[in-house]
Amino acid sequence: MTNNKTIEYYNNNSEEFLKGTVNADMKYWQDRFLSYLKPGDKILDAGCGSGRDSKYFLDKNMEVVSFDASIKMCEYASKNIGSEVKCMKFEDIDYVNEFNGIWACASLIHVRKKDMKSIIVKLRDALKDKGILYASFKLGNKEEERNGRFFNDYTLEELKELVECMDEFEILELVETGDVRENHRNEYWVNIVFKLVEN
Repeated sequence: MTNNKTIEYYNNNSEEFLKGTVNADMKYWQDRFLSYLKPGDKILDAGCGSGRDSKYFLDKNMEVVSFDASIKMCEYASKNIGSEVKCMKFEDIDYVNEFNGIWACASLIHVRKKDMKSIIVKLRDALKDKGILYASFKLGNKEEERNGRFFNDYTLEELKELVECMDEFEILELVETGDVRENHRNEYWVNIVFKLVEN
């Protein structure tokens, strides 16, 4: 399911990737996500990259479990947040009824569309009742390899259809936004927040 070439890209280009992402300002969506949770709730940072968001949530007194498929990302994130980061892929998730929220910022973008539903089921199973999930995808309708990595792109409508076909979820927010990174101002993202209404 997870593209091994993509994982190798992050292992081999970790320094360059970290420079471009570790200080990216995601405060708006971090705070929107936290607004649906309570202090001390347990969050899964799924595909944590640099650990930027895990650190933000930890600083807000949340309990955080972090993982990434790239060993280099895990090593950096562990140092960044001061705790262990698990090295695993989305398909390895086996948590059950454990998290109040799951944060998947620009990480599900590397899952093939044909596998997306099964991965969302794994994320669903990891959520507690009425748990919240945030995810973001590059705006578009392609599925292709670009610059050494595999990407899936979603339109708002396509993402809406993906989630709505699963009766357990209620979409709370579905918004298109610009890229927060200075050198990516011509790129756009779709952001979704949805809630597990029954598990």
